[in-house]
Amino acid sequence: MKHLPKHLQPRWRYLGVEIESWPDADFGRRTLQRELWYAAQNLVGDAGSADLDLTVLRFAFEDGLGSALVRTRRDRTDSARAVIASLSTIDDDPVGVRVRGTSGTVRACEEKYIRRASEPSEQRQVAFDGDERTAVVRDGRVDVATDDGFSGATDLDLQ
Repeated sequence: MKHLPKHLQPRWRYLGVEIESWPDADFGRRTLQRELWYAAQNLVGDAGSADLDLTVLRFAFEDGLGSALVRTRRDRTDSARAVIASLSTIDDDPVGVRVRGTSGTVRACEEKYIRRASEPSEQRQVAFDGDERTAVVRDGRVDVATDDGFSGATDLDLQ
């Protein structure tokens, strides 16, 4: 089978996506891909979802922080950003998802928008709500383990 001429080949854009969740969240690339497809179907319908052709090319997620590189068609980046922004849970874990930027090549997207390993999270005991509890500290934010899951806090909340 012959390749399509260059002027008929699909044009792609690459979105650098930042993902944040609670420290105990655990999901993979396939789960994110499935959630993107479902979100696209719900937001733009079956035909629109097929036209977007959202594909997760790179994925990294650990200790509640992660990033992904998502491919979409060149003329559909606005719809792709809307679909990504509509994600609120992945595998029943609440998430915050932000599109950091769009690029024309995978390499440029990785260099500009995909966060490299930040300072590691540390686990420590904190006084919260009258009790001593375990907390995960990362980037100045504190996620305190409670009976119902996690509660977000700052250093000022713990004094």
